[in-house]
Amino acid sequence: MKKENFVECERKGLEKLINFRLPSYFYKIGLIIAGMSIIMMFVRAFALEGNHEILKEVLRKVLLIGMLFMSVARDKDEDEMIVKLRMQSYTYAFVAGSIYALVMPFVEYGVSNALKAEGESFHDIGDFQLLLFMLMVQLLCFHTLKRMR
Repeated sequence: MKKENFVECERKGLEKLINFRLPSYFYKIGLIIAGMSIIMMFVRAFALEGNHEILKEVLRKVLLIGMLFMSVARDKDEDEMIVKLRMQSYTYAFVAGSIYALVMPFVEYGVSNALKAEGESFHDIGDFQLLLFMLMVQLLCFHTLKRMR
């Protein structure tokens, strides 16, 4: 395989990945999934007796899947400007998520040691917390940027 053919094949594959979008109705599906997950989290917390850690983890993952559907769904009036705004919102989410992941453990450690006399050990934030934060930032930034255009 010639070098030009290889480079062209790689470029096409990368463009497919970058331009990947679900159909626009997946936004509503994602909204329903995320909403039902949040409702079930409240039901689990207040109405169900006992320790349901597996249900808690499943609901967390389902919430992330719903928000991911919302994030990747195509807009009804998808054009170049919408694609640019979407990429800009992913950039904001990545930068904000990186800062959040770096700063938040120190903030939690400082606050917990200031409020509790016995103190608390240092620990990193979890994957759910970081992904939830990044998806929320992306969705909020995208809709704000769309409204401002």
